[in-house]
Amino acid sequence: MKIAIVVHGRFHGFDLARALIKRGHEVTVFTNYPKRAARKFGLPDERIRSFWLHGVVSRVLHRVGRAIPRLCFDAFVHRMFGRWAAGRTSRETWDVIYAFSGVAEEILRRKPQAARQRWVVRGSAHIFTQDRLLAEEERRAGAAIERPSQWMLRREQREYQLADRIVTLSSFSRNTFLEHGLPPEKVLLIPSGVDFDAFRPTGEIVTARWRRIRRREPLRVLFTGTVSLQKGIFDLVEVIERADPRHFQFRFVSNVTPDAAALLERVAGRIELGGRLAERELPRRYEEADLFVFPTIQDGFAAVLAQAHANALPIIATTNCAAPDLIEEGKTGWVVPIRQPAAIVERLRWCHEHREELAAMVERIYHEFRPRTWDDMAADFERHLAAEAEAR
Repeated sequence: MKIAIVVHGRFHGFDLARALIKRGHEVTVFTNYPKRAARKFGLPDERIRSFWLHGVVSRVLHRVGRAIPRLCFDAFVHRMFGRWAAGRTSRETWDVIYAFSGVAEEILRRKPQAARQRWVVRGSAHIFTQDRLLAEEERRAGAAIERPSQWMLRREQREYQLADRIVTLSSFSRNTFLEHGLPPEKVLLIPSGVDFDAFRPTGEIVTARWRRIRRREPLRVLFTGTVSLQKGIFDLVEVIERADPRHFQFRFVSNVTPDAAALLERVAGRIELGGRLAERELPRRYEEADLFVFPTIQDGFAAVLAQAHANALPIIATTNCAAPDLIEEGKTGWVVPIRQPAAIVERLRWCHEHREELAAMVERIYHEFRPRTWDDMAADFERHLAAEAEAR
């Protein structure tokens, strides 16, 4: 099949493209990454169409973003990339154009006959649900959060209507689209994957983990990703304050957003804070941990969950991400409601008080759990596309 992947950045677009290429498809990636950067992710130059200037402009504007109204920033940056991608993709005919939301409208409006199918992938919940949850969190925390602009809310709504199909990455995300009245047949579920081999620990590392647990050493609780109100830092700070420091050590591998900085100061002496790392450096941080916690308010998938599970870490995470799809309750981790720090504290206490069961959980995950790989995602992509072709 001939496939165009349109992604303003990388996200999972590069990983999916690489897997589809390995499965024999003719894939072209339209991105604002330069070709030399795409090579690092296993994509050959001939498969890349690069609008690198857009990437430079986006980074510059992001650095001075506070001086630019959000609406102006969104309109300029997303239209710029969308128009470029629409012009490039319309020169050929595709079996499917797989475009990320926010930069898809121009493609959807230009020469529809250029693609048999035009899919929009949304990496988060429905944008109206995302905005509602963030507005609630703003009021709850008493701090401003970076939310979608009104321009972007309207733009994505148009994209959802124009697309042949909307691709979501978790059951939670898909359900938010159904709640907004989109027909079930229009909203596909294609969960994301993980580079299993890169994140799978050695047997020695897993043995060292369960030995730490059984020796009743302080449990090393890891959080990776962005420390922000959207990721649940308001609740995680309360969890840290309530957890006994004799039994728990909290480690963050994260960058910190302005809305979370003041909150984090409350627990500065209780956490080990490291900066955000490149993906290739993350496995060793997972290897040093005993548990993974992710109290997000909303995520479409959250790749860190798949990475943590691939590393044989039990997970405590909220309902508003891929956790309900990934976690086998009580066997590989626990799913808790959003905004319920007491529920997370309760699970942490259980882990401390039931060391043998926790060590057995680590071993079970290591030997029995197999996370979805990028090849699994590519296979699902093929299956949905073949079903669409057959229906036509």
